[in-house]
Amino acid sequence: MSFIIFGGSGFIGTHLIEYLSSISDDVIINFDLIDNKMSTKYYYIQGDVREKIENVNPVNLPSVIYNLAAINKTPWHQDKEYFETNIKGAENVCNFAKEGEINTIVFTSSIAPYGASEEMKYEYALPMPNTPYGISKLVAEEIHKRWQAEDPQNRKLIILRPGVVFGKGEGGNFTRLYQSLKKHMFFYPGRKDTKKAAVYVKYLVRLMVEMAEKEIPNVHLFNMCYPESHTIEEIVQTISKVTGVSDKVLLFPNWMLKSVAGVLYNIGRLFSKKIMGIHPDRVRKLMVSTNISGKKLQNAGYLSQCSP
Repeated sequence: MSFIIFGGSGFIGTHLIEYLSSISDDVIINFDLIDNKMSTKYYYIQGDVREKIENVNPVNLPSVIYNLAAINKTPWHQDKEYFETNIKGAENVCNFAKEGEINTIVFTSSIAPYGASEEMKYEYALPMPNTPYGISKLVAEEIHKRWQAEDPQNRKLIILRPGVVFGKGEGGNFTRLYQSLKKHMFFYPGRKDTKKAAVYVKYLVRLMVEMAEKEIPNVHLFNMCYPESHTIEEIVQTISKVTGVSDKVLLFPNWMLKSVAGVLYNIGRLFSKKIMGIHPDRVRKLMVSTNISGKKLQNAGYLSQCSP
């Protein structure tokens, strides 16, 4: 058996490699633009998924592909960057799987294909992406589905749409929230009841491996989050309880916060700097819930040992 991870040097990828190393002596290959130089045992191959994948040879068959490679940070990239990496990457990974006769792919997509909405999103919901990132991820899902449909009796495709993924090394939403609270610079953006579906990264990677083993050849789509979402106020209170930072947070009107973010962002552009990662689009994202359901994951038995 060999595990081939495209984009294994990122946040989720490093945790996946660490977990695979802890449970298996099988070969692990990390294909990425950079090497994160993790202490765990794996083979690193430098490469770009936007180009044909030619320098990776599965050591043992059967193999499992984990496709994590993506441009996913919004809104810091040009529109074409999302399409170039996410769509071309999906095509090249699927072509590599076809040529290498690899029949299992676990693809980390996003909740962005659902589009921005306050309504609870289930896996059967009609995708309505409203960003280049969301559109590119939806197209990438379809490319993977086309690969599976070419040999449906043997090929297994698992598409995962994670909510907010948190844990050591995240450097994302929850980390920024904690740092802002610590500096007394966080404000509720217009509301306190914004819901944020989330999952702990160590649970996520464990389930990724478990699904690759358990599921039968077919297309399997799962929202990756706990069954219940929590409001931003509840998250702030939990962080405060665990870390000791103050949970006394002011509520700013959304128009005021967007105006301040716009001013700071434009000042940063004048000096070619990002001021504390502030961007008007990020502020708008804070005001919209990521309200997806993890009930399908729970009903399939995958969350029985994954308490938040």
